[in-house]
Amino acid sequence: MFLHIDIDSFFVSAERSRDAALRGVPVAVGGRSNLEIFSTRRTHIRLMDENHGAFVAPVFYSDRRKTFREHFIDRIDGREKIRGIVTTSSYEARARGVRTGMPLAQALRLCPELIVLPNDMLFYHQLSHALAGFLAREIPAVEQFSIDEFFGVLRGWIPPEEAEGFARGLQRRIFREFHLPVSIGIARSKWTAKLATEYAKPYGVLKVEDVEDFIREVPIDKFPGIGRGYRRRLEERGVHTLGELIPMRRLFESWGLPGRQLYRRILGIDGEGIARRPSRQSVGISRTFDPIVEPEELRRRIMVMARHVAYITQKLGANPTRYSLRIRYLQNLRAKGAVRVDRIFSETLFKAELSRLFDRIHRPGEGAIKLALSVSDFTHLHPRTLSLLDLEADRRARAISEGMQRIRERFGLDAIRTGNELAAVNN
Repeated sequence: MFLHIDIDSFFVSAERSRDAALRGVPVAVGGRSNLEIFSTRRTHIRLMDENHGAFVAPVFYSDRRKTFREHFIDRIDGREKIRGIVTTSSYEARARGVRTGMPLAQALRLCPELIVLPNDMLFYHQLSHALAGFLAREIPAVEQFSIDEFFGVLRGWIPPEEAEGFARGLQRRIFREFHLPVSIGIARSKWTAKLATEYAKPYGVLKVEDVEDFIREVPIDKFPGIGRGYRRRLEERGVHTLGELIPMRRLFESWGLPGRQLYRRILGIDGEGIARRPSRQSVGISRTFDPIVEPEELRRRIMVMARHVAYITQKLGANPTRYSLRIRYLQNLRAKGAVRVDRIFSETLFKAELSRLFDRIHRPGEGAIKLALSVSDFTHLHPRTLSLLDLEADRRARAISEGMQRIRERFGLDAIRTGNELAAVNN
């Protein structure tokens, strides 16, 4: 049997675990794009990268927590404006119409007594990491699927008829140890267990015995893996529930390997097991901000973000050979580019290539509102022959990058910044 363990309203529950006064009242944790990395002042930014899961991203943080006013209120033309969105809300807030992704200003209009807290990603990651360690001691095989989700395998350890009792005991121990409410789904396949958790919430346990009976009336968009594309294809055929998919095996087979895999997952016959910390395939970072037209300020921000990506990449000991840059502008205009670089990775090389990419794809005169950059195709996963012509120069650049890495690990990521991160228009 598989368990799927999901922390209810995780960010809110994490805040309640250290402040009992937040329990039983409407609470939301809000977020907005972290633009602190672009500051020309020292902010002592550090990296939290202890968690490992399919969708657990590294987080950059500074040591100082912000108040609601500091984090969410901007003063524009002499007027105050609330910025940011709801990232998690308590069930008390949801009962008042507050939803994830909603602008905070709208949430506060719906629920004036709503307590809004700036997110504390460092604390949430530390709590998640501690829970992962606890589960590894309680269950022989555990997969961390996201910051607040875990799979566990009971096969060969807990008999199927005892799985529900074990899950309820585990649920109580987690609350006693961490003050975190969790919901748990149980099934013979991991994806059915994950679906079951949605119907166990909040703070419940649900065991699925008969998959076909369980999924009969479940809307198709509830199943993990049925995204917008698949949903559109199915709705065009008049399909709205998972139960209607049971006799449609041939349709899924016509969609190739992804379709066959999805069908087996829906029916609980996929036979998939626990994923053991898969190798990271890429490293990336993105930031959204108010429109910027000045090209040199955009270039500066790319260089700042490049420092952060280079830091993670070097911490992993990886050598990427593909660098990518994406820019989103107003009116949903987009620009993107990538370059293959068969050389030894260094911060200097990465920044130089990104600068050339920017010159190639940037739309002059347009207001940019989002930057995203990444590296991928690591040589330990995709072996390639690196350039011998640049070998010595690249080795020297890599040695300099590694020296800066050691200083940043000790004093913060912004302890050393290159000139192309500083000389620009302040926004």
